[in-house]
Amino acid sequence: MFKYLREYKWSDMQQILANDRAVQKTSSVSMAGRQCVITGCTSGVGWEAAQVLASFGAALTLVNRNAEKSEKACSLLREKYGVDCSFLIADFTRPAEVHAVANTLLHRPEPVDVLINNAGTFSTRRVLTAENLELVFCVNHLASFILTETLLPKLRKTPGARIIQVNSQGHRFNGLRPDDVHFSRRHYTGMRGYGAAKTAQLLCTWEFADRLAGSGVTCNAMHPGAVRSAIGEENGRLYRWYKHHFVDRSLKDPHISGLAIHYLATSPELDGVTGQYFNLTMPETPAPHARDRELGRLIWTISQDLSIRTKPQEAGACTIYDV
Repeated sequence: MFKYLREYKWSDMQQILANDRAVQKTSSVSMAGRQCVITGCTSGVGWEAAQVLASFGAALTLVNRNAEKSEKACSLLREKYGVDCSFLIADFTRPAEVHAVANTLLHRPEPVDVLINNAGTFSTRRVLTAENLELVFCVNHLASFILTETLLPKLRKTPGARIIQVNSQGHRFNGLRPDDVHFSRRHYTGMRGYGAAKTAQLLCTWEFADRLAGSGVTCNAMHPGAVRSAIGEENGRLYRWYKHHFVDRSLKDPHISGLAIHYLATSPELDGVTGQYFNLTMPETPAPHARDRELGRLIWTISQDLSIRTKPQEAGACTIYDV
């Protein structure tokens, strides 16, 4: 991050510091009758968001890779909050499975009032998926791109619908190069890979917002705060030891993220607000490289091409599990 500091305005840096200390906004708006789709929600930020939204009456569709954990999560939400809850299963390292989930949601009769793209991962080394996609780029950006783009026709039919991209201050580490999004010609580090994927997601957030202009549907991104989560648990023992004994001890309870997501999903203050980045609930200016609209259009094209390339000839559908 430090090599990019010279690109920042001092006022932007002051804003970041102020937002980290700010008292966050909250919402008391009911979500009864609203349908919410959340990805990556068996732990951490996603699970806290699911609980908070359920406590306000939202009907939930969880999209996860683990069926056993998803069934348990849905059962707990039904029992504790009395809400409708279903789940779909997809491994976000496999775009074909994301296409199947997206196709299922697209043709489902229920609307999507709130789409929360939360699923993410962190890898300390370069890993390629079966389609030779860099793993973190695939999970943190391409999967949410496929899901959101596929659902655009459905979202446009629901004026007032909101898309929330759970992004990260990690985007400030950059690492994105349109001629090498999979790090095939560069040295890979965990922060560069993570920063590249989160930058790509932010750049496409502004593109989604533009394409939804006039529809009444909004698309915003947020940093969920410096909170504890299970992200990165797939890495080696040394990384996990360092995370558990040093990093996690300085992090906050992810409940604050769930409250922030509820605010972003419901607050009347945000009616019509789109194409913005929030630090929890506070508006914030993203890193300069994440505001390059020419680069954003290029990343959009690359993402669209990857989406088409990885889409099966028959996208098909997947099972919706109602517990």
